[in-house]
Amino acid sequence: MGAAVNRRSFHRAPEGERRQELIEATLDCIAEFGLKGATVRQIAVRAGVTAGLVRHYFDSKDQMVAEAYRAVIASLTEKAKNVEGDPTTRLKDFIAINLTEPVADSRSVSLWAAFISQVRVDPVLAEIHREGYLAFRNALQDLLSVFLAAKGRPAGPEECRRYAIAINGLVDGLWVEGCLAGDLFRDGELVGIAMASVEALLGLPIEQ
Repeated sequence: MGAAVNRRSFHRAPEGERRQELIEATLDCIAEFGLKGATVRQIAVRAGVTAGLVRHYFDSKDQMVAEAYRAVIASLTEKAKNVEGDPTTRLKDFIAINLTEPVADSRSVSLWAAFISQVRVDPVLAEIHREGYLAFRNALQDLLSVFLAAKGRPAGPEECRRYAIAINGLVDGLWVEGCLAGDLFRDGELVGIAMASVEALLGLPIEQ
């Protein structure tokens, strides 16, 4: 007997909405069963549709997986890019968003682990990963450029790029720790560590 899959009730939906629902069902199944364990049948059951309808939207499971990974990357990048406020607030929020729920939770790290294992061997996933990484890093680089200028210490593109690479690596490491062993840390501790580390790197305060 296979693992039980929660079924969503069927409803008629526009093409774009139905496609998005299938992508979400794909992500649910990947998070629960892994890339290899998530079958088209399970995805169809989770979405409350037939396997035939799934094939109407996607030519193959590989295409579904690629679109699901693209959705994951896009959601993480968009949350970070859409920060608002003055330069200091935007930089702080960018860091905090990536170390708190819903970006940092057990589902996110399950999806990350499933996809990242295939990035080195699947050229399509590798390109999606590259595009997502560059979009995220470039957004951080832009925030840093504006922040440093506002602090009276403008920096060129190469300096901001190097800062962005370092801060991205810092945030990634803390994100993994928080997702895998969040109960070992006090509330807000990882965010505080990230802020203090960024301040030390930049030599400028970001916490008031």
